[in-house]
Amino acid sequence: MWLLPLLALLVTLFAPSVGSAQPRWEEVGKTRSGNPVFVDRRTVKTGSDRIINATIRVVYTTPVKTPKGNLTASRAVAMFDCEKMTFATKENATYIDERTNNVFQRTVNKQPGFGPAISGNFADVALQHFCKR
Repeated sequence: MWLLPLLALLVTLFAPSVGSAQPRWEEVGKTRSGNPVFVDRRTVKTGSDRIINATIRVVYTTPVKTPKGNLTASRAVAMFDCEKMTFATKENATYIDERTNNVFQRTVNKQPGFGPAISGNFADVALQHFCKR
């Protein structure tokens, strides 16, 4: 008989946390061409050097045609330096079909270099999001 009240207590304690679960991807803006830019909340980390590391995702509103198939999305593992307003890409993947993990091209930079973001591209959108002044 003691099991039923215990179960009711556990459901009461844990039910609010299930309802308040945060989505993995948070839209943070759009590129100049209107593609939504997302940040994976779970990957955002700020180092002791104040460099922000995060995974960024872009979904192409109009797929980019290639001989191997239409590109629908890309993801980048990148670093953002708000003090200098620069970024560096550690890894980048472009997808023909993101849902099935059909990768068109994956690039891993052995030695990422920081540089300015081009106005309106995904890195610029992410920099503006992370480095609000």
